[in-house]
Amino acid sequence: MPSVKDIEFNENGFVVKTLHGEQLAQSYRLRHKVFAESLKWVPQTDDGQEIDLYDLWGITVGLVRDDGAVVGMARLLPASGQFMLEKEFGALLPAGYRIRKTSDTAEITRLAIDPEIRDKGLSYRMMMALLKGVYQWAVENDIRYYYLEVEHRFFRTLRALGFPCEMIGEPVVLPPAGASSVAALYDMVRFDEENAIKKPQFLDWISSIETLDGEMINGRTSTYSNCEKLALVNTEA
Repeated sequence: MPSVKDIEFNENGFVVKTLHGEQLAQSYRLRHKVFAESLKWVPQTDDGQEIDLYDLWGITVGLVRDDGAVVGMARLLPASGQFMLEKEFGALLPAGYRIRKTSDTAEITRLAIDPEIRDKGLSYRMMMALLKGVYQWAVENDIRYYYLEVEHRFFRTLRALGFPCEMIGEPVVLPPAGASSVAALYDMVRFDEENAIKKPQFLDWISSIETLDGEMINGRTSTYSNCEKLALVNTEA
């Protein structure tokens, strides 16, 4: 994969950005809170950080509050390194499945919102802002396909929200948490084309960003989508 490009934009009172330095360290602590303490997917550590080998090549997109606190995150793994689906989550794949390892493909891992956020409405808005960040990172870095591994119930939620993920294989109960989980493939082009027809306002929202200077930039859909066709469909809708 060519050099990775960062993203940074305002969204609903938060800044969505590629994390570095102290904010990246905050994301490790948030991961520990979610995946070690709450979900118990990984063991707890003495330093309260959840870090693994994939962080050597992974990129973290975070949701940052106005006080600088990281309250949401997603780690994105480019195909130049190993995917978790190739090892830790290999049990989710059907026999003989070949994983795409081309430069237009990445993997979404460690997707999380601070569990201390009890307001369901706020938590929903935060998750949508974070998913917008994942979408915009793909636009910025010429990614068409994302792999992801999620609990089956969250997979259904993503599809209901307008993310046309396709399940790979059947749900599998994974230790140690015993959660019914699935592997899925998310196609940015299919997302753009389906939402241009079914949810044009949603597509307009996710493809428009406000820079930190307050400038609005519209039409940031996947580089693989037929943008002229999408614009025509939106106009006709």
